Amino acid sequence: METSIALQSPDSRNQIAQSSLPAGGTDPNRFDWFEAWHPVSYIEDLDKTQPTPFTLLDLDLVIWWDSKTESWCVLEDKCSHRLAPLSEGRIAEDGLLECPYHGWAFTADGACDRIPQQPAGGSAETSKRACVRSFPATVQQGLLFVYPGKAENADRVKVPLIDAMAESPDEWVCLNTFRDLPYDALTLLENVLDSSHVPFTHHRSVGNRSNASSVELEVVESGKQGFSGVWEEGPRRGTLGRQTSRFVAPNFMWHDLTSKQFGRTMTVVYATPIRKGECRVFARFPFKFSSKIPALAIRLTPRWYSHIGQNSVLEDDQIFLHHQERYLEQMGGGANVSKAFYLPTKADAFVSALRQWVNQFQADPFPGDRLTPPLSKEILLDRYHSHTQHCQSCRTALSRIEQIQTVILFLGAIVWLGTPLLAVLLNQSAAIPVAVSVGVSGLVGLGWLGLNRLKRQFYEGRAIPLRNLPEKRSAKVKG
Repeated sequence: METSIALQSPDSRNQIAQSSLPAGGTDPNRFDWFEAWHPVSYIEDLDKTQPTPFTLLDLDLVIWWDSKTESWCVLEDKCSHRLAPLSEGRIAEDGLLECPYHGWAFTADGACDRIPQQPAGGSAETSKRACVRSFPATVQQGLLFVYPGKAENADRVKVPLIDAMAESPDEWVCLNTFRDLPYDALTLLENVLDSSHVPFTHHRSVGNRSNASSVELEVVESGKQGFSGVWEEGPRRGTLGRQTSRFVAPNFMWHDLTSKQFGRTMTVVYATPIRKGECRVFARFPFKFSSKIPALAIRLTPRWYSHIGQNSVLEDDQIFLHHQERYLEQMGGGANVSKAFYLPTKADAFVSALRQWVNQFQADPFPGDRLTPPLSKEILLDRYHSHTQHCQSCRTALSRIEQIQTVILFLGAIVWLGTPLLAVLLNQSAAIPVAVSVGVSGLVGLGWLGLNRLKRQFYEGRAIPLRNLPEKRSAKVKG
């Protein structure tokens, strides 16, 4: 047994200076991604009745709820017997994680509890070879974090949290989403640190080309643990005020601004590396509004409904970022970024700072690995496998929409088949009942088609982004 799972309270993470360790390890010239905490799931999307697989830094993990310790546990997703994925197994009646192949069962700390095939009195399960590697885990701010490095370091490394929310959680309202993306965690971080792309890439979703202007970013401090910067003018030609930004190595960033119109707003992103060319984004949008009305509107909006819009925003740049990093690889990769990219303005200051951090501290999470061949547009726009199947809110909403569609079809069939009987009961010709039947059937059909259009948004994104749709022509002035 290599380590034990530890579910920590927020207070236990406030380590005193002499016992704390920096994320990334103690080597001043190298950042180790394994020696850091990484979010893997929102707690509300995990099912306590069954194991959940996840891949972190090319490590296949299984997440499961241990009813004995009342905590989320994380083990390597390989049975010690014949290497079957434990995530294909079940949580047995006694609360242990049971392998699907031969029924070996494991405790929260990875110890093997039973081997059904051995004779009575056997003790093969006590061997260290029977154990499965376990990983430290902690729940913070609604996220499950995992520490994939040396377990003895986990308690001494700070979990990357939104400090402003931790200081006054009741004053904030927060929108959250996530998605598995077909490009690197570093590509994601580079993209979200770049505020200047928003008016163009996200035109008509969360941006507008008319807001584009010169962008002068300044890096005010940098080092192995990341960097911070400022945009004095701020977004939308300065109408929203000064914006500060922070990158916390290796996987966390935020933009923070306060405006008279909206109060304080933050854009927070975690970039969790899955494998080369794949990552999971956790996007959080905390708001501290000056008025209670917007906060109430956000709280009343169904989570699945906001996810549809947020998926659309993520898809605005998903296709070209997938191809961009392949072009970069062909030109020598991140180590050659100064030659591959032409960055003549201060708008790219944070992009340069991130790439300098990677090169200076040897911080590529997958050194030497190559990207896979490019994926088709249909796969890149797939929502079901990258989000819906992992999201409790969207799965539930999709299931209910399909149930409502079934009910609508059933009612429509009853109305249509009942037309002759209605004519007899009313003692009239069939014209009026048929007209009623046709009208009701038409409404049923429209309702079913509307729900089907909504249902498609859980499966796939739009082929043409909003920015590329024709602009509405303004009316010509007469005279």
